[in-house]
Amino acid sequence: MVRSPLPAPEYDAHHRAAGRRKGTVNREWLVVSDSGRSYHEEVGKQSIMRRTGLPARDLRILDPLLSYPSTILGRERAIVINLEHIKAIITATEVLVPNSKDPLVAPFVQDLQSRVYSCYGAPLQEAADSSDLDGEAAGKATSCWPSLPNQGVSARDGVDASKQNGLTFGDLPEGSPRPAFDVGSDGRIKVVPFEFRALEVCLESACRCLESETLVLEQEAYPALDELTSKISTLNLERVRQIKSRLVAISGRVQKVRDELEHLLDDDMDIAEMYLTDKLAHQRAGESSSRIHLENDGSDQEDDGDNELGVETDSSHESSGGLKPNIEELEMLLEAYFVQIDGTLNKLSHLREYVDDTEDYINIMLDEKQNQLLQMGVMLSTATVVITAGVVVVGLLGMNIHINLFEAPYHKFWETTLGTVVGCIILYILAIAFGKKSGLLQ
Repeated sequence: MVRSPLPAPEYDAHHRAAGRRKGTVNREWLVVSDSGRSYHEEVGKQSIMRRTGLPARDLRILDPLLSYPSTILGRERAIVINLEHIKAIITATEVLVPNSKDPLVAPFVQDLQSRVYSCYGAPLQEAADSSDLDGEAAGKATSCWPSLPNQGVSARDGVDASKQNGLTFGDLPEGSPRPAFDVGSDGRIKVVPFEFRALEVCLESACRCLESETLVLEQEAYPALDELTSKISTLNLERVRQIKSRLVAISGRVQKVRDELEHLLDDDMDIAEMYLTDKLAHQRAGESSSRIHLENDGSDQEDDGDNELGVETDSSHESSGGLKPNIEELEMLLEAYFVQIDGTLNKLSHLREYVDDTEDYINIMLDEKQNQLLQMGVMLSTATVVITAGVVVVGLLGMNIHINLFEAPYHKFWETTLGTVVGCIILYILAIAFGKKSGLLQ
């Protein structure tokens, strides 16, 4: 992969000086264009707003000092992406990344650049002429888009639709976006807009990051939980507590990404707003037809041919204004990553259930220990009561009262002592037997 050179130092210095003169704070953005060229550029907020047509509230979503949940916004001229560490603005011709120097964003930037470089090739007409390529070449051409069933829109259909609006890809003005293309096995060319490729890289990077964190958490959680069940200690309990905190945090992040994708899939209008290339092409077609209409109105020729041309340009303008793209292509892309993020959420759900089951098992073990301690306490209390009865007998015999027992032979003392001890033991056995018979003791 060969990267295009960065802008000249004089170009950067000019932009920094312009930002200081205007009194605005410029930020460094990485710009990756649809032609495969990437460079860093320092621009202010107002310049980005004019460049992308975004309001200030949408730019605040990308502010690294502010914490915003995962969001995907489709606007008139741009798509705002805020997924985990991925923050970007996607237009029909370029991608703007504000935090490109972040180590967590470096793999995403490399993937984005390589994906754009690999997909930006020959013009569309050259691809149409080579639509009868062999299987190997066709396989290389289709590597720019994920292998999903029935995905994509036929470029021939798109060309026909553009011809109905008075515009073809070959007639696009200079500087307008030229979408990438894939050659299918049936020889049809599927148009892959630039914004869809960039959006796919953002979704793939965010899903891959969450998936890797989930795998690491699973590798640490299951052994720690198994060890806790075999030995309950303060160290093991602290490890499980930290794992549970991480599990709750990751589950919330994954759930937010899933909810955002689900919200997009439920709203067809939001998906239609992301067709930036089609909207730009129809806008240019509308401007071209308007110019033709004005020229025809200013001419003095009023023959039937001119009237027919005016009717055609009017219908072309109406059709370009009422753009209703086929959202199936983007919908299938979003569904693919929705299934992937839903699978990650299911893994976290299974891990959460395992944690809950482990907690229930530990609580059962602790309850069993507590029951054993209670039984031991009952047995000790019973023994204390019985011994107290013996102590009463000894206390009675130890009183300073003259009785005939004191004058008896010496063996009577041992008989009385042994009788008292045996009586206490018999009372204790009877008490324990009564407790087990009544179900108080096991």
